[in-house]
Parts: sequence; C-alpha cells; structure tokens
Amino acid sequence: MNILYIMFDQLRFDYLSCAGHPHLHTPHIDGLAARGVRFTRAYVQSPTCGSSRMSSYTGRYPSSHGVQFNSYPLRVGEWTMGDHLRKAGMGCHLIGKTHMVADAEGMQRLGLAPDSVIGVRQSECGFDPWVRDDGLWAEGPDGFYDQKRSPYNEYLKQQGYPGDNPWNDFANAGVEGNDVASGWFMINADKPANIAEEDSETPWLTTQAMAFIDQANGPWCAHLSYIKPHWPYIVPAPYHNMFGPEHVLPVVRSDSERADAHPVFDGMMNNRIGKTFSRDEVRNKVIPAYMGLIKQADDQMGRLFAWLQDTGRMQDTMIVVTSDHGDYLGDHWLGEKNLFHDPSIKVPLIIYDPRANADAARGTTCDELVEAIDLLPTFLEAAGGDPAPHILEGRSLMPFLRGETPAWREYAIAEFDYSTMPLCEKLGLEPKDARLFMVTDKRWKFMHAEGGLRPMLFDLESDPEELVDLAKGDAHQEIIDLMYDRLLEWGLRMSQRITLSDGQIKARRGKSGRKGILLGVYKADEAAPELTEKYRGPVPQ
Repeated sequence: MNILYIMFDQLRFDYLSCAGHPHLHTPHIDGLAARGVRFTRAYVQSPTCGSSRMSSYTGRYPSSHGVQFNSYPLRVGEWTMGDHLRKAGMGCHLIGKTHMVADAEGMQRLGLAPDSVIGVRQSECGFDPWVRDDGLWAEGPDGFYDQKRSPYNEYLKQQGYPGDNPWNDFANAGVEGNDVASGWFMINADKPANIAEEDSETPWLTTQAMAFIDQANGPWCAHLSYIKPHWPYIVPAPYHNMFGPEHVLPVVRSDSERADAHPVFDGMMNNRIGKTFSRDEVRNKVIPAYMGLIKQADDQMGRLFAWLQDTGRMQDTMIVVTSDHGDYLGDHWLGEKNLFHDPSIKVPLIIYDPRANADAARGTTCDELVEAIDLLPTFLEAAGGDPAPHILEGRSLMPFLRGETPAWREYAIAEFDYSTMPLCEKLGLEPKDARLFMVTDKRWKFMHAEGGLRPMLFDLESDPEELVDLAKGDAHQEIIDLMYDRLLEWGLRMSQRITLSDGQIKARRGKSGRKGILLGVYKADEAAPELTEKYRGPVPQ
C-alpha cells in the first residue's frame, strides 16, 4: 500500500464541480471522489499557509507545534509525518512545496549537520525531498520562503527561458507590448502567462511526481504539493480565457458586516488586500484566472490518474486531494485568507482507498467534522503502524473509508496568530494577545479573540453564508458560553507529554516496588515478602 498525498495551495472547498460549482467543471477530481469519499466539512487548523501545513505534517494543532504563522521555524525534534511513517516501514517523500522553515539554531545547538540525512529531514519537515520548490521566486533565484535556488527556475533555464528568474518573468507574467506584464499586478490576470503550458508550474510538478513514482520502491508516501492556484493569479493559454466575468459567482457579502464589525474583521476588511478584492473589476479579472488555474490542475490530475491506472499504481495507492486553506476572493469584503469564514478555513478533502474493505463507502460523502490533523493518523493506520495518540492530536479517518459510523468529535478547532501583521500594532496589542481561536460544530461557528476583544458567532443553519454576527447582541449568551466551555476543554488537553504513551505509563505503575524501592513501609510485614527478601537475612560480611 502506497499513499499519494496531493495538496493544492489556496484551493477553495467550493471551486470543484463535485462540490457544486456551476461553471468550473473538474471531471478528474470528481472522478476520484466517485471512487472514494468526499468530506464536506473539512477544516484546516490555521487559515495561513505555514501554520496550516505544519499542522498537517505533524498531526498537531499550531499551539502544540508552535508554528503560528508563516516563516516561524518548526522546532527541531518535532515528530513529523516522515518520522511516524518511517517507523511504520513506509518511506516519506516530498515533491513540491512545504512552506517549512528549519530551526537552524536548534540544529546547530544539537550538532546536526544540514547536509546529513537527519539534518535534511529536520530541514524538510521530515520528508526525504525528491524536489522542493515553494514558488514565490520574486526576489530572484533565491525565494522568499525557500532560500535555496529554485529547481523550477533551473528547469526553465534548461528549456531556454532567459534571465535569472524566469519564474517571475515568464511563468508568472504576460506580455504588454514589449514589456513584462507582471502577474503581481492583478490587472494582468486575464493575460496568458508567457510560457508554454507544459512548462508551467503545475505540469512540471506532475511530471516530477510521475518520475518519482516510476522509480519508487514501496511502501512509500509521496507528498505532491502544488504551488497553484495560489497567487500570482495568472495562467498560460489556453486556460487564461476559458472563463470570463460571466462565470464569476455573485459575491457573498453584506453592508451589515461593516456595521459595528469586530475589530480584527474590520482591520482586515480595510487593509489593502480587503479593499482591493472588494472592487468588482478586481474580482472580474482575478476569479476567471483562478478558475483557469484550477482547470489546469484538474487536467493534470487527469494526466496523473491515467498514468497511475496504466502503470498499475491506481490499484495499490491511496490518493488524497486537499488544500492548505481557501481564498476569500472578495467574499466578506476580504481577499486572501486569515479569518475563519468557510471560504478561508474550509477545504476540499477527497480520499480514495483502493482496497476491498473501502468498497462500501465508494462515491459517498461524509458530513462529519474533519480536521486536517486527521490525515496523519489515517496514513499511519493505512501503513500498518501503531497509533500514537499521545503525540497525534487528530483521529484516523479509516472508519469512514470503510463505511463505518464511529463516535466522532462534536466540534472542530482552528487558530490564527496575527502578531506579525500591522493590525496587531494598530489595535494596540502585544504579540501574545494577537491570537484568534475558532470553535465550530455543525450549526454554530464561534471565534474568540484574545486581548480583551469581543467574540464572533454565526448560526450556520439559518445563515450559511456567515453574514450575521450574532455576538454583536446579547441574545445568544448560552451558545457563547457553550463555545467557551468547549474552548476550555480543548485548551486543557494533554498536548505536550509526547515522550510516553498512556500504555507506557500504565506499564510503569508499581514497578518501583518490584525493584525494591519501598516508599511508605513501616515494618517488613507490611509489604509482600518477595519485595522485602533482599532486606532480610544476615548482614553481608
């Protein structure tokens, strides 16, 4: 059994035809859903790239692994997907991006050479990298998130694209006369990227994945982590004009959201990104390009799945398709992500298991509350490894893949730390107070804000678009109290005792006595004879 763990960057949960999008047809991803299980309430643990991904790769919440925002290092020694799966006898490999920053200071403190096997794994989030490329090579050959030279840029140079940074000048730019029309300027989103479609980022990574699988000896887990449809929003022909303003869905927002808005929400609505995405001309440029990027991604899934079928890998490989977070695209007067409305925090999740015991659930949907941290326990069970609930905070989804109905969580949790954003200073907060927590069940979604700020509350049953913040009034205090009780319950979880499992602790009970460590004994006959035997008898001569 192998695992192909596919993650797109910034793919909304509702921008697939199997999730109901009326104009964007994604037959290949839909086809995978028809052969597996599609989870309709899958939440990531943070609405920002780095923090969300570290939760997926560790199976732990941000407050447990410590990566609260982009560019925060993952501390040396944190258990990762690779550590768990290798212990179970399964290799774990990377093809694409992780958004991971290594704990260089911690590695140096422990004497871990960056070019050693363990040093590479510590630097690559536990993966053995086939190819690592995080994209965003705007600064030249060294990237914003990844300071190593871009393998994708090197590939483009080999294909004949000139300059030091063809990622910036060709893959993510069009042409305006004789000038570069950069994808960083969203006015250019409707232009075709100045690159052959087969040389663009998504096909390149698909080819890399096929090359890895072709030579891989199992069992293996391959994390195929795409750079798109994350911005810059620009896509090569023919995808650049497959969609137009007539395919842009009506924006989900209300003027009432601006009235007495939560201070964090207000700050994000009124920053540059929020103001830009609140303009219709921006949405009409960006969203068709975003849809084109997704259409290209689905076509690459068709190419990949057909190749897996032809090579026999479809029969021995679990396939997962998901995302690290969504994209507001102007909904709620916002762009990007970073808050807890569904367009940002909810993601697509499809799991295909080729084994016969998954036949009962094929083509079904699951409406239970699923968290991204559930994937690692799922993979560990699929690999035949022993559960590690003292480390992993998620739960295996395997029962759902077998068509079972296990007892399940009543609520899901997410966190967001905005202490490095200008909004923290604008609100007069210390970094420790610039934190948000989401608690959601199947009806209510609640947000707690540290720093003395009020909460937010939505009734997902009567207000599925999350337009009416019920915490502005005092009519729902009972629900708010319930959510605070749940947040307290979650906050009191055992999250840091990871070196001993409950089973190991139970096995230690009473061992001190059996080793002759007799605490609280007044007379020898108060303890079992076999425990006091060594203390009775003649004094050694």
